[in-house]
Parts: sequence; C-alpha cells; structure tokens
Amino acid sequence: MQELFKYLTEHFYVPLYLITWIIAIVRYRRYFDTPLKYLPMIIIYTFFTELLGVLIKYNNNFQFFSDGRYAWHNVIIYNVYQLVFFIFFFEIYRKVAQNQTIKKQIRYLTIVCAISYVVNAIVYNPLHYQMTYAHIVGSVIMIYILIFYFREKYLEEKALPLKFNLMFWLSSGLVIFYTLFPIISIIYLLKLDIGIQIYFRPLLLTSITLMYVLIIVGLLVGKRKAFR
Repeated sequence: MQELFKYLTEHFYVPLYLITWIIAIVRYRRYFDTPLKYLPMIIIYTFFTELLGVLIKYNNNFQFFSDGRYAWHNVIIYNVYQLVFFIFFFEIYRKVAQNQTIKKQIRYLTIVCAISYVVNAIVYNPLHYQMTYAHIVGSVIMIYILIFYFREKYLEEKALPLKFNLMFWLSSGLVIFYTLFPIISIIYLLKLDIGIQIYFRPLLLTSITLMYVLIIVGLLVGKRKAFR
C-alpha cells in the first residue's frame, strides 16, 4: 500500500483519470446519445490500466511471468490499451465526420493502424517490448484525422460556438498529446543520450495533464445542442 501511495504521488496524472471519469459520469446526460456515449468506459479503462501496471511492477502477487527476470514486465497491458484507444477514437471521428470521403479514409486508416500493431508484434515480442513503431503510426493517423476534424469545424456555420462543443475540447486535448507523443517515441527509438531523454518526460506528463484538463473543461461547459 505504501508503494502504491508513492506511485500515485509520483504519477499525479493517474488520479486525474479518476476525476475525469467521475465528471464524465455526472455529465453523462449531456452526451449519452452521441458517439461519445462510451467515453466514461475508455477513461476508467485508462485508470485501471495504470493501476494494473503498478501492481504488476511492484507487487509479486500480480505477475504475468513465472520467470523472475520478467516478473516486473507490464508492457503488454499498455500495448493493448493503446491499440484499443486508437480504434475507439478513430471510430468516433468516423461517426462525427460529415465528409463521406473522410469517413472512408478513417475506416481504411483504422485497418492500417491495426495491421501496424500486428506487424510490430511479429517483429518485437509485445509481452516484453513497447510497440513503439505501431504507436507512432497510430499517432500520425490520429493527428491526420484531427486536422480534418478541425478543418470541418472551421468551415461549417453553426449557431452555437465551439466552446460549448465537448468534441472540440476533447480533440484539442488529443492534439496536444499526440503531437508530442510520436516525437518522444522517435527519440526513444534513436536511443539518444539519457541526459537528453530526461527532459522529455516532464513534457509528456504535462501533455497528459493538459489533455485531461481540456476534457474536463469540455465536460463541464459542453452543451448537447453544440455537440458535433
């Protein structure tokens, strides 16, 4: 329990997931009949993924491998999580998109993302290695989709401003994180000096925090009629 408390203290963003989930449940009636109706599920999935990760790493009762050398390996749960996260949001943007061509592109890009994870898993054992190449592919696809989403919102004419649109705030948060995430992943692949890499962890944690803060803002100010 002491180790868990230490972990949560050092990883302050983990409780933020739980706070976001609580607010998402409280505000659920504002988006329950939209493509984001399963948003609380992906948020709480994120929270429990992080908790399971620390339990595997620090508690001997939670292990995937009997071999002591790999007892602390928890990377597989994050590999699976990231793929689920990508597919979840790609499907949301496919439903929200107005342009039929973009809808088809998102469907094909989702397949490309899934294939990248399969290939990465064949080349590097996902039980012991981060699927970094696949994460980069998924991140680039996410940014591509977000660019078209914001372009559609910029060109459309609506009575209610975007500041009341939950999708706008959520998308803004995703842009912040997935602009930085692939860059840090590439730096990880290049195996640059640890003195350089250490500066990127605070940036990554800051982007995670900003993403969920923006989601919370969207949940609080979002109006059902403004959703698009």
